[in-house]
Amino acid sequence: MIPRVLTVAGSDSGGGAGIQADLKTMLALGVHGMSVITAVTAQNSLGVQGAWELPVEAVRAQYRSVVDDIGVQAVKTGMLASAELVETVAELIGGTDAPAVVDPVGVSKHGDALLAASALDSVRTKLLPVATVATPNLDEVAQLTGVQVETEGDLARAAAAVLAYGPRWVLIKGGHLPGDAVDLLTDGSVEHWLRAPRYDNRHTHGTGCTLASAIASGLAKGLPVPEAVTAAKEYVTGAIRAGFALGAGIGPVDHGWRFRTP
Repeated sequence: MIPRVLTVAGSDSGGGAGIQADLKTMLALGVHGMSVITAVTAQNSLGVQGAWELPVEAVRAQYRSVVDDIGVQAVKTGMLASAELVETVAELIGGTDAPAVVDPVGVSKHGDALLAASALDSVRTKLLPVATVATPNLDEVAQLTGVQVETEGDLARAAAAVLAYGPRWVLIKGGHLPGDAVDLLTDGSVEHWLRAPRYDNRHTHGTGCTLASAIASGLAKGLPVPEAVTAAKEYVTGAIRAGFALGAGIGPVDHGWRFRTP
């Protein structure tokens, strides 16, 4: 049977990030994507104009409906908005026998807040402990741990600070640093340094959602964490390279780039 992956995240009406990016990524990587929508956003290339979170009972019902009937081989989380939603999703994941990729979404590409400040402690104490892989960017590392990453040499310290909250693996995304796009994957005992060229392309909306979904897709196929993350990094690097203009602002990465590459 085709591997099944469940994304628990917000909807991006512009189609570049969130649930829409997750499902496109899963299709491109050959798994069956399913969704639990946690919030609806009014969003385009210029930013987020509005966001409305769904009731906890709606999120729980969507999750149980999918998992109890269809089953999952991996779960990925994105925008969870409030402490109540974070704690509910953490409880659901904790009771599901499948790897979980936690993308601790705090702000959008345009700087719009997507997580209430009051929810940060719930992410630290409830969600990160049930994560197979946590994938914070440098802003999210600072939000969660207070560690400021200024250079590549700070990545290991950032990883240790996130691992202290309990995920099995952490991928610190160093995309905001100058030079090559370098990420650090570690479980606290072994380090995997992942490097890729930095492409001069401003159209990078949805990068984090896409990477986390690609990792979840690899895990659903049975790949070990380092192999799943390496393959996901390769996929998202190609998607960034092929990112395209859309609207008047920042366009999305191209989730279907492999279909258009000879």
